[in-house]
Amino acid sequence: MNDPKITEVEGGITAPIGYRAAGVASGLKPTGLDLALVVSDSLASAAGVFTTNLAVAAPVTLAKKHLEKSSGFAKAIVVNSKCANACTGERGVTAAQAMAEDAATVLECNTEQVLVASTGVIGMHLDTNKVRAGIKEAAGQLCSGSHRRAAEAIMTTDISPKERAVIVKASSGSFTIGGMAKGAGMIEPNMATMLGFLTTDADVAPPLLNQALRTVVEDTFNAISVDGESSTNDTVFMLANGMSNVKITADDSTYTALVIGLTSVCSWLAQEIVRGGEGATKLVTISVVGAASNEEAKSAARLISNSPLVKTALHGGDPNWGRVLAVAGRSGVMFDQHKAEVRIGHVTLYADATVFSERESDAAQHMEGPEIDVTVDLGTGGTGRATMWTCDFSAEYVHINADYRT
Repeated sequence: MNDPKITEVEGGITAPIGYRAAGVASGLKPTGLDLALVVSDSLASAAGVFTTNLAVAAPVTLAKKHLEKSSGFAKAIVVNSKCANACTGERGVTAAQAMAEDAATVLECNTEQVLVASTGVIGMHLDTNKVRAGIKEAAGQLCSGSHRRAAEAIMTTDISPKERAVIVKASSGSFTIGGMAKGAGMIEPNMATMLGFLTTDADVAPPLLNQALRTVVEDTFNAISVDGESSTNDTVFMLANGMSNVKITADDSTYTALVIGLTSVCSWLAQEIVRGGEGATKLVTISVVGAASNEEAKSAARLISNSPLVKTALHGGDPNWGRVLAVAGRSGVMFDQHKAEVRIGHVTLYADATVFSERESDAAQHMEGPEIDVTVDLGTGGTGRATMWTCDFSAEYVHINADYRT
């Protein structure tokens, strides 16, 4: 069968049939939008992927419980920015629970059908009175046209809102996938300080939705790095309300169409997180090939993506292939320096133990652009490969994080 046709459309998180959203200023931030509400008109299948950090925030713990208690169904997602509600003890647990209860009350649904998420400063207590008032206001403003305001409300140090939607035309019919995300710092694979929210009007049973989400997250949101720091609140939620009447099943082409469409949305959002990383001036694609396995390739790519020496060289436009090769060599995976290769753009700077210094000016020219490609062949002769996205380190990154709490 031919691959499904993917067409980008406007509408972000509310592009699929049967979704409404709102973004309001509840007063958690001194100025600007800080609370978002996303609602499905009908009860939807739901899935979530969460941070691996053991210092887990209260909303993450509560969302996991709600997904389990509801058997993977949800009606709404409520999100606040400015306050992470992390490391806040029992008071934080109570605040997260109140957030879900308040949304359930105004939406007239069961509390476990509300998924919650928070982002912002760790250790800050969430003002439940402001959140309660914000949820009530947001419920009164719900509409399909407020997707942009919702995307703005979840931002912290992001430079712009991130939203994406596509129509997937498969053999059994067309369905839509929409999404929004936030994240700019503390971004590291295995979920970092990012939030992602996805919707579809395809009909997908909760177990299959969970499978598709985890598959796609592994190669998108888990393949990005800004600074190698993992956070406490990282969450990706997905809702599927079935209102397109296109049913997704595991044993036919519809599942493949769902994964391809979802990958299109998530890979774009993931790259935008890196592109808009704190202080970032370059979007960098790290490709590792010639590895003994895909897992070893990803391990090497991750280490290269997180190397301060590599990232500062990228910022300075220095084609310092030696830093890249050194990181690959210490990554703990199979590596043969005599057969390894390093390319920046299409320029090979090192291959088969030979240095091509005369080509560095061509590589430096490639590095002047807003996007940089770095490819490393580990020289094992294996077929393992992986791609990760990262950014450069600039002085602005230091300034942002030195003043983050103020």
